[in-house]
Amino acid sequence: MIITNYKDAEKKDNPHGVTVHKLYDTENAQVMHMQLKPGDALKKHSTPVDVFFYVLEGEGIVEIGDEQQTVTKDMLVDSPAKIPHRLMNESDSLFRFLVVKVPRQAEQTKMM
Repeated sequence: MIITNYKDAEKKDNPHGVTVHKLYDTENAQVMHMQLKPGDALKKHSTPVDVFFYVLEGEGIVEIGDEQQTVTKDMLVDSPAKIPHRLMNESDSLFRFLVVKVPRQAEQTKMM
């Protein structure tokens, strides 16, 4: 059995300049723990694989294509492959979520 606390997981550099911890990374799937401080946002980008976001804490805004929605704890958001997306924290508290890529991404993420 392997148990990983996100606080102990490897930090991953990223083009968004936000805190990312790699929780799970196999040839089949990848799970990252991300946190956005108040005012932080991801750059709009697309991925070559399907992604979903699971909100752990706080409130944030998810933009996928032309749609934008506020999300909160315990919500899951589906983000289809090749559709530009980003997450933003316009609240005054921490916004934490999981990013799950299935199947695992082999190509690079494309920034918009």
